[in-house]
Order: sequence, then structure tokens, then C-alpha cells
Amino acid sequence: MSSVVSFKVRREIKEKMERFKDRVNWAEELRRFVEERIRELEAEENIKRVVEELEKIPISVPRGFSVSSVREDRNSD
Repeated sequence: MSSVVSFKVRREIKEKMERFKDRVNWAEELRRFVEERIRELEAEENIKRVVEELEKIPISVPRGFSVSSVREDRNSD
């Protein structure tokens, strides 16, 4: 089912939209824009949730681990 959404634009924009209405399906353009923007916002929310969950996981790295790992990599050649 669909719902109607309306919004205001400046008169000059409306006039320009009328000028190009034979080349642009404004309703479809706006629908696609809104759908894409919603996908972006949902992705941002999902990333934020994942980061929050990852921050809850305790990570303990033994002291000197990074240094020994780098040395090991250098010496493996």
C-alpha cells in the first residue's frame, strides 16, 4: 500500500521542475532518493550498533605482543 507525502519547494524550483517534466519523472526521482537515503541511515544505525557491541567485548593483549609480532614478521624473511 502507498501513502502520499508532500513537501514545499521555492516557487522558482517548482517552475524549473515544470520546465523539465517531460524529461524527468519527479515522483520517481524523489521516491528513489528517499529510499536510498533511508538505506544509508539504516546502514549507519547498523554500524553504530555493531561498534557498540564490539566495544563491550573485553580484549586483553599481553604486554609486548605487538613488538614481538613485528619482530617475528621481520625475521621470517
